[in-house]
Amino acid sequence: MKSTLLFAALLLWSGTAFAQNDPTIMTINGKPVSRSEFEYSYNKNNTESVIDKKSVEEYVDLFVNYKLKVEAALDAKLDTMRSFQQEFATYRDQQVRPSVITNADVEGMARNIYNETRQRVDKGGGLVKPAHILVLMKQKASQAEIAMAKQRIDSVYNALLKGADFAELARKVSDDKGSAANGGELPWLERGQALKEFEDQAYALKKGEMSKPFESPAGWHILLLKDKRNFFPYDSVRADIVKFIDQRGLREAIIDKRLDSLAKAAKPATTPAAVLAQRQAELEASDPAVKYLIQEYHDGLLLYEISNRTVWDKASKDEAGLKAYFARNKKRYKWAEPRFKGIAYHVKDKRDVKNVRNAVKRLPFVQWAERLRKTFNNDSILRIRVEKGIFKKGDNSLVDNKVFKTGATARPVKDFPIDAVYGKKLKTPQEVDDVRSQVLVDYQESLEKKWVEELRRKYPVEIDQNVLKTVNKH
Repeated sequence: MKSTLLFAALLLWSGTAFAQNDPTIMTINGKPVSRSEFEYSYNKNNTESVIDKKSVEEYVDLFVNYKLKVEAALDAKLDTMRSFQQEFATYRDQQVRPSVITNADVEGMARNIYNETRQRVDKGGGLVKPAHILVLMKQKASQAEIAMAKQRIDSVYNALLKGADFAELARKVSDDKGSAANGGELPWLERGQALKEFEDQAYALKKGEMSKPFESPAGWHILLLKDKRNFFPYDSVRADIVKFIDQRGLREAIIDKRLDSLAKAAKPATTPAAVLAQRQAELEASDPAVKYLIQEYHDGLLLYEISNRTVWDKASKDEAGLKAYFARNKKRYKWAEPRFKGIAYHVKDKRDVKNVRNAVKRLPFVQWAERLRKTFNNDSILRIRVEKGIFKKGDNSLVDNKVFKTGATARPVKDFPIDAVYGKKLKTPQEVDDVRSQVLVDYQESLEKKWVEELRRKYPVEIDQNVLKTVNKH
């Protein structure tokens, strides 16, 4: 009881002392932002490796805009969405849950797994280190094949009895190519890891002893027992056990058990979720970086959702807005050199040169590919090979040859000896589709700029310039 009270008092004292040395650097929509939070964000996003490193003064506007967008998301109640709450809880728990247990807890589980494994292995006869030579035999082998396999294994056995080197012979004749490369040697085995016939022979042999030829469902074997022992010492397998714990999610099981135990031991009893929340509060009080890391993810999720709704997704679906933006800013999208908007195609029949043109000439450019596919390449019959796009010099050898007259040699296409182009040469983009990706980016930027201006008018922002001057200098 005394230790609990002391810990609480220390947290209270450290929190008070920290607050006294951590003044408010700005207020956004009535909510204070501490200097330490601003410093955390600034320092994280302006390391020495950042190419476009900002000064503190330059970063202020970026930080304020970020916070304003989060305010907009909170006003839109995006933090109440189940999808947001679930994703945020998953991340938050990843930061907090591991702190519930110690290395000693994981070590305890590793010891338990080791002891259970050692007891099982040693009870089954320990570990064996065999080497073998295998003559494969099919499951439904003919009498002739069976006789041939038996003859081969007997020949190998006789050679071994006369002094042939087991490892050298395994490399030359064994059908188990994996172990053959290692002189027939297999890894340490415990019971249940190999065929029963193989294990029975291995555990019946003494170290250094060789079996007679014996049969298993795989074929014929000769087995040499290289070594035999009880299970390995703990220190030699500890790293593998800890890796196993992490791969199987057993660390999470330790955490769940500890949380459940702490919840039941609390006075009054509480829930694992409440214990986790308390642990989060303790971590944030003792290390502000943890608090800001969790807050950063919380705000980042909200920022992504509100930006997607207000700017990114909205712009991509606003076809009328994109066209109007392009029309107003057409001069911004001039090309340095002409482009060819059309198709470069190859056909088998000369008549299809004209047929292709007739098929698409009255259609919008975006519909050309689908029409050509349905008209000329339907039902697995290929009459045309085509490349559609807006080409500049160097993009396509056929366009270079026929449109830009560069003298380039068009690359032939096998089985399609006749080539042609159809479309028009443009000096500048004529419609939004000609430069859609660039227009979309610019349109998104214009929407975001307008949105930020609205947020600046809607939410009051106050910056303490005196505190700002002390950033990273106190």
